[in-house]
Amino acid sequence: MRAAVYRRFGGPDVVRIEERPKPTPRRGDVLVKVEATTVSAADYRARTKHIPKGLKLLSSATLGFTAPRIPVLGMDIAGVIESVGPDVTRFKPGDEVIAMLGGTFGGHAEYVTVPQNGAITEKPTNLTSEEAAALVFGGITAHAFLGRTNLGPGTSVLVNGASGAVGTAAVQLGHLAGASVTAVCSGANADLVRSLGADTAVDYTREDFTQAAAAYDVVVDCVGNVPFRQLRPLIKPGGTLLSIIAGLTGILAAGLRSRRTHTHIIAGNVPFTAAGLAHVARLAETNQFHPVIDRTFTLTDIAQAHRYVDAGRKRGNVVVQVVAPSKPEAPPETN
Repeated sequence: MRAAVYRRFGGPDVVRIEERPKPTPRRGDVLVKVEATTVSAADYRARTKHIPKGLKLLSSATLGFTAPRIPVLGMDIAGVIESVGPDVTRFKPGDEVIAMLGGTFGGHAEYVTVPQNGAITEKPTNLTSEEAAALVFGGITAHAFLGRTNLGPGTSVLVNGASGAVGTAAVQLGHLAGASVTAVCSGANADLVRSLGADTAVDYTREDFTQAAAAYDVVVDCVGNVPFRQLRPLIKPGGTLLSIIAGLTGILAAGLRSRRTHTHIIAGNVPFTAAGLAHVARLAETNQFHPVIDRTFTLTDIAQAHRYVDAGRKRGNVVVQVVAPSKPEAPPETN
């Protein structure tokens, strides 16, 4: 099978297309023929080892110290189950699925195995494979974090980094919960986040959102570029800070800061579940949630996709077509 492989850490050009053995599903696993995936911020961090402060040594145990331990990146997929291993009861060959692979990666390949009890669910029938892949990373992450809050009608939420994969999902899920959503992004993306449900858009290139007089029930930090001391005044007493990108200090200090400031702080990894992914998929299938795609590349051009993500200006998701969409057969010629 073809796969996008990286043998050393570095820039986009370290990613090359190689032939690798097609995996065989083990007990409890399904083998998915991947149709689409994305290049995410997580792929960027793994490839470059630009890890949040203090976590580089810990992350190296998974990513590798001097060379990559997992040569194929890709945290999310949309595809079709080709075969199943022993004891698989939830899925069968031919099922269209989406899945969040998480830290095991492997999605940037023509085939990948996924545990049937992992974060895998049926693909929304109204979405293309590319759209379905764009649903996964941001959708399941935003849902997992927001699920730790009491967000609902009458509450307020601020999303820092609102135009990225997780941010666009958080804006939509906050809006669907009935909250008033303030989105922090560049002015060029203001119309996008408003179309997704943001009530207010703050252009961070013109305004320091941390100096605003307003306070929020929930602050979602998708960027990790603002220290806690500046975010604290933005959170109402008893409110919640969701630090989706957090360094070691932020993770270790979350408990103590919560007690001292009477703020509920969630920092670091949260579990990804099939139920969470299925919830987002149902919202998409009923046209309540819309995956945002910036650009689409082919697997052959995946280094270009990495290069685009590295620029730090993507809107929503950068999708990679692993299998080219089938074209309808041309009608037979008539004389």
